[in-house]
Amino acid sequence: MRALFLLAVSLSAMSPVAAQMATRNSEVVSPAAATASPSPSMALASLFAASDADNLKRNPLMGLFRGDTSRAGELGEVFTDAAYAAERQAAINELKALAAIDRAALTPDEQVSYDTFKWQRETDLAGLQPAILAATAPRPIDHFFGFHTFLPELNSGESAAPFKSLKDYEDALKRNDQFALFLDLAILRFRQGMKTGVVQPKLVVNNIIDQLNNLTAGDVDGSIMMKPVQKFPSEISAQDQARLTTAYRKMVGERVNPALIRLRDFLKTEYLPVARELPGLVAMPGGPELYRYLVASNTTTSLTPDEIHNIGLSEVARILKGMDDVQKRVGVPGDRAAFFTHLRTDPRLKFASAQAMGDSYRAVGKRIDAVIGRLFDTLPKSPLDIRPVPPHREKTDAAGSYQGGTPDGSRPGVFYYNSYDLPSRSNYGVETLFLHEAVPGHHFQVSLAQENDKLPAFQRFGGNTAFAEGWGLYAESLGPELGMFTDPYQLQGRYEDEMLRALRLVVDTGIHAKGWGRDQAIEYMLANSSMSRTDATAEVERYIAIPGQALAYKIGQLTITRLRAKAQAALGSSFDIKGFHRQVLMTGALPMAVLEAKIDRWIAQQKAR
Repeated sequence: MRALFLLAVSLSAMSPVAAQMATRNSEVVSPAAATASPSPSMALASLFAASDADNLKRNPLMGLFRGDTSRAGELGEVFTDAAYAAERQAAINELKALAAIDRAALTPDEQVSYDTFKWQRETDLAGLQPAILAATAPRPIDHFFGFHTFLPELNSGESAAPFKSLKDYEDALKRNDQFALFLDLAILRFRQGMKTGVVQPKLVVNNIIDQLNNLTAGDVDGSIMMKPVQKFPSEISAQDQARLTTAYRKMVGERVNPALIRLRDFLKTEYLPVARELPGLVAMPGGPELYRYLVASNTTTSLTPDEIHNIGLSEVARILKGMDDVQKRVGVPGDRAAFFTHLRTDPRLKFASAQAMGDSYRAVGKRIDAVIGRLFDTLPKSPLDIRPVPPHREKTDAAGSYQGGTPDGSRPGVFYYNSYDLPSRSNYGVETLFLHEAVPGHHFQVSLAQENDKLPAFQRFGGNTAFAEGWGLYAESLGPELGMFTDPYQLQGRYEDEMLRALRLVVDTGIHAKGWGRDQAIEYMLANSSMSRTDATAEVERYIAIPGQALAYKIGQLTITRLRAKAQAALGSSFDIKGFHRQVLMTGALPMAVLEAKIDRWIAQQKAR
């Protein structure tokens, strides 16, 4: 899943629970009761509401992604010491307020919210400590996440920002003006890191330079940020169309593009020569401590890098046995390497065209939609759109990704498939990728949470990678129950995707804790899967750019799978798979310990019945 890049330090997105409060407080109260101290439930809801309101003030773009355009012309403050200090103080204040609430007096669902909020804010605060900030703030962007690509896409008319009214167009001009300033602020942060040795690896820098070249290639009218003025809605008058076109051309040509070029030239001439040769955090001052934090925050566990590395090795060995069985079923002679070569090169396993790739995913979607009721009785209201990855990021993007829609369904969720270097893409992975990114994967996980307005919004809109990506990988495992993987090659695609997540445990920890190089990591992935070199390279460079994130998938999936097995063993014939899925999905992305406690309570309730 392509994570939403927000111009904020906080990992959580919190907003009011007005509907919940209205229901709870609808009864008439006496004057004496009105002046009494609020109940623990009311105090908790009040804290969540205040936290969200403050968070949106600091980070207005979060509101835009929820469909609120009232402050769409503001980006908030980014990269400054004051911004970090404000986030840190907010976390301190909110944890203090939370500690004053009697958790034991809350309902079970409120306790889930309490525990989740506590974990998120403690994690946020840990990431804002001086030692961690010293290793992160001087590296403000990378080639996977960064406002240098996020803002142009946001302002392209093909993302969350609408272009339906005159205000929408004026807001985008304001965002672009601030965008140019942020590009210069990024240079200042990079210079700070040059003095302390906290710098990006050379390959990350080169990839950023390539992205900046793509964004500024050609004339001004060819910029992605000019797209909104190349197709106006009918509500915009001809006079305003002409004025806006001129203003956009001037903004892009005289302010934004020069700032992008300044950043590119700085990276190329000053920063690249001092960038790291070794890709792992182990080679950077403060890197080992930062990696331990990233492992903990991404997996929501206390597992060490060594423990995760060993889990990965065990999972790789298990999945290889499944692949060997597929090789026997399809009758490919030779050893495992010969089978992988067959999978990489057989033309029957390739897409005829980018259009054929998209059509394949749409066909899988129709098949799944017809049977999804077997496992789920609560479906998203938000529609799903299927699109190719935009050209400006397809070279470095994953094979598939998902961007959530709006809670009211006015903007659909989007499953992006990547057709870059089409000969390297295999058609036997369409079922498993769709299950993960779309239905019942991220589209269900994201949409069902944000459409549940009874939840505090940090549960609706925030979360953690272990849950989100763990659910996506767990969703792949539901394929047989949904009639998928009857074709042995599609089953191989399932093994390939599961193998990718197991390989990540080995490779990510290998790079950042054990000193593996880029080429060593790529060769390990090629030796244990049929991935193309293009895909393996993109994956490894992703782990180098965003350490620890890739660990969350397999750790989260193993946890959800274990909890399902635990519930089935405890409940036997009374186990309700639809009920289990409701328990997992309907309270948002929970830390693994909080999720386990919730499932344990559900098991006990089912037994009592």
